[in-house]
Amino acid sequence: MLKHVGKHSNKKVVIIYNTVPGEDHMGLVVYSENLPQMLHDAVMGVVESEVGQKSQILAEALFRHTMPDGNNALNTLHTGGFIKKVQTKQVILTPNAKSTVRLDELNEMLKKMEGGQDAIEKLRALDEGRGFRDPQKTTSRDVGEPAVAQQAGGALSDADIAQNLREQANGMRAQVKVLLAEADRLESEANDLVPSTKKTTTKKVTATKAKNVRSSKKATA
Repeated sequence: MLKHVGKHSNKKVVIIYNTVPGEDHMGLVVYSENLPQMLHDAVMGVVESEVGQKSQILAEALFRHTMPDGNNALNTLHTGGFIKKVQTKQVILTPNAKSTVRLDELNEMLKKMEGGQDAIEKLRALDEGRGFRDPQKTTSRDVGEPAVAQQAGGALSDADIAQNLREQANGMRAQVKVLLAEADRLESEANDLVPSTKKTTTKKVTATKAKNVRSSKKATA
């Protein structure tokens, strides 16, 4: 079972975050076919790696991966504008050729795994290619979710495009918060590993001042 891969609007995607903080019905994905070749190879390499497959959230593995040009893979995806925010129920995961599952359904199964054997059995069935679809789930609009208005011919209106851009911006802000928190953690670890030079610097400055005072007194005498 290959994790973190699927489709959205019939386009291949890599799921970076299964959900967005505070918005469990939304996730962050990358359209793999839109990536430059070097970045595409790096991302897929992480997806297929042991680290990527063991990671519950692919972003964690991408954050630890350095690309051939020396840049961080997750940061490159972010700064390049490749990460998009989409509804989890619209993302179809394709772990193998015989089975599919919606991302929102998978997220629910993962939440329930600690509480019961049923979710574990469903994941096993998915892995074996028998598939899984919750009969209680439908593709209808969620309660309170605004309908997507489209112009004639299925084209998105300016309002739809603007809303999509806002959603992408919110997703990026959420990602920035995660990156900043991780940066603070790494900086804290670095500070613990290397003793602070503040005390040493202070001692040197104090010694220099004392030496200057003694020299001044001798000159006066």
